[in-house]
Amino acid sequence: MKDLFTKLLLPVLFFVAGTALFAQEMKYPFQDPGLSIEERAEDLISRLTLEEKVGQLMYGAPAIERLGIPAYNWWNECLHGVARNGRATIFPQAIGMAATFDTDLMQRVGEAISDEARAKYNVSVANGFRRQYQGLTFWTPNVNLFRDPRWGRGQETYGEDPYLTSRIGVAFVKGLQGDHPKYLKSAAMAKHYAVHSGPEGLRHEFDAKVSMKDLWETYLPAFEALVTEARVEGVMGAYNRTNGDPCCAHPYLMQEVLREKWGFKGYFTSDCWALVDFYSGHKIVKTAPEAAALALNFGCNLNCGSTYPELLKSIEQGLTTEDMVDQNLKELLPTRFRLGLFDPPGTVPFDQIGPEVIACEEHLKLSREAAAKSIVLLKNNGVLPLKKDIGSLFVTGPTAAHAQALLANYYGLSDDLRTILEGIMGKTSPQTSVHYSQGALLDEPNRNPIDWFSGEAAVADVAIACVGISQLIEGEEGESIASRHKGDREDIGLPPNQVEFLKKIRANAKKLVVVITGGSAIACPEVYEMADALLFAWYPGEQGGNAVGDILFGDAVPSGRLPVTFPMSVEDLPPYEDYAMANRTYRYMEKEPLFPFGFGLSYTRFEYSALKVSPVQPDGSVSVEVTLANTGNYRGEEVVQLYLTDVAASVAMPKYALKGFQRVALWPGASRRVSFTLTPDMIKIVNEKGERVLEKGDFKVYVGGATPSSRSMALGAAQYAEGKFTVK
Repeated sequence: MKDLFTKLLLPVLFFVAGTALFAQEMKYPFQDPGLSIEERAEDLISRLTLEEKVGQLMYGAPAIERLGIPAYNWWNECLHGVARNGRATIFPQAIGMAATFDTDLMQRVGEAISDEARAKYNVSVANGFRRQYQGLTFWTPNVNLFRDPRWGRGQETYGEDPYLTSRIGVAFVKGLQGDHPKYLKSAAMAKHYAVHSGPEGLRHEFDAKVSMKDLWETYLPAFEALVTEARVEGVMGAYNRTNGDPCCAHPYLMQEVLREKWGFKGYFTSDCWALVDFYSGHKIVKTAPEAAALALNFGCNLNCGSTYPELLKSIEQGLTTEDMVDQNLKELLPTRFRLGLFDPPGTVPFDQIGPEVIACEEHLKLSREAAAKSIVLLKNNGVLPLKKDIGSLFVTGPTAAHAQALLANYYGLSDDLRTILEGIMGKTSPQTSVHYSQGALLDEPNRNPIDWFSGEAAVADVAIACVGISQLIEGEEGESIASRHKGDREDIGLPPNQVEFLKKIRANAKKLVVVITGGSAIACPEVYEMADALLFAWYPGEQGGNAVGDILFGDAVPSGRLPVTFPMSVEDLPPYEDYAMANRTYRYMEKEPLFPFGFGLSYTRFEYSALKVSPVQPDGSVSVEVTLANTGNYRGEEVVQLYLTDVAASVAMPKYALKGFQRVALWPGASRRVSFTLTPDMIKIVNEKGERVLEKGDFKVYVGGATPSSRSMALGAAQYAEGKFTVK
């Protein structure tokens, strides 16, 4: 009855609110939906005092009652579901959704999140609440490149490849913002611009130094794609400096590149309290008024923090002008108009989205689908899939019943979290004997030396050990309370106590299945050797346990692929503070990895044949076709990946570079012709000046189920086909 009452009451509240406000809605031109956004913004700015203008540049913009303008808080989050504002569907963490290599899925996830966002906003406004995390401007996605697995926030990204990050990011933004010709459903944001990926402990003072080649080949492509293709509404500046200038007052990145070269028309915000770093961390100015003026003068339209009230002093001191304040407001305010926040209630098509969509059955199914598609099968000696009538199971490990391993960071809340243990129990039949014991702590040795758990592994037909890390160990600066490095990791292996725990289980188990949770690469060669089957589940969201159960018992066939390379050890990595791409990621790494980028196994087998690469066409493009066949016994989905190698470039180039991917579902015995198009831009190189140029010479094309390498083949990846073409 309560849900029914809410559904019936919400439209009434909107009608009452709309009726009460309508008389004043049309008092001023800025309230007229029939005028252009530019006209409305200019009219609004012309009616504000200087103090009111400065207030509107703050993330917590105050109400201006004399003009009928309500308060608005710009800061909201939806990294993998609406976050920090009560109940919402919790999807897998961003890195897990990248492992799906599924742009259609990502757009559907974005659409579901924006539905819930509008519903929560509508309810909040109807009840007079306009607090932080209740608005429609969402500060996501994080499209920084995950260049080093030690970075705790890498879990928020879409991995280490600029092309994959671009495609997943574009799809997600389109889902969030919608396709209405006049209104944004919600406003997405590309962050953290630019060249930002740790260390967390140094981010308030660090200068990320990069070559122009690395900048344009690796660090900027995803931002460019989100701005030029997805028309992302917001961009957030990073805490760090890049090549000397702070990212929230960077003349090259913010003006020359973002506004002029890419034609960005949205708003730019500082990361939260990043302007304080100008004088307390980077020490490029001495005072808050200087910091405020510096950011404003270079186009930081919005201050998440406490610095912009100092603009009144900045103007008094001649550091900036009221005209500059006006210019920044002209770039900032259109977002609120595009969201319909100044239009009469009920006129925006999304005003009628009600609370019934929040955590609805359809969204829970989508979360489960995303989680199942994200899980990567790294090893299988025939033990999987398990039979549901198996005689006995022993479930153990610190993450089996650990809800935090589902949530990751920037999460919403659910009354229906499904842990891995619950997901397993939902699959087993009544006659199956199941025993559970946690067995080990997350990141420290057991204080009680008595071992009552490893003997259970000897009794069971199969032992399922759930290990890994969680947000407690890796995450943002102050959030990971078990981290000794402000959210970053010093070592990239499993906590040593978990490895010792697994050795005890392995010594007794007849068959051992290991499920690892985590948001980054985990160097675990010992675990790979010990396990009969190995799954990497990421942080799989509220339905994650059910999804793991689906995979373990064969109701879903594994199809996730690694969006990051798993090194053998931390010793194989360059220094963490070094932002050069040499020896980083699959594109430039010289050391053999534990698991290569793009790798993932299936319960079925796929074969590639009959690769055809066309000559370069008159428009500069190249067509690539290959036949994919399912030669196994299960219906499955293969992630077909296309890699390009420039054989004789004039500058250092990636050994392989992902240029296309497609998910293809096939029944056993079926085959399909899969085609790709390499555009001229995909074939161009980035030279030392950061320019994209087309060079003559030979190129190799690889199409397969992982990065082409002997390591991929040794691990059991699908075969790949190889071809070539020449640019004359």
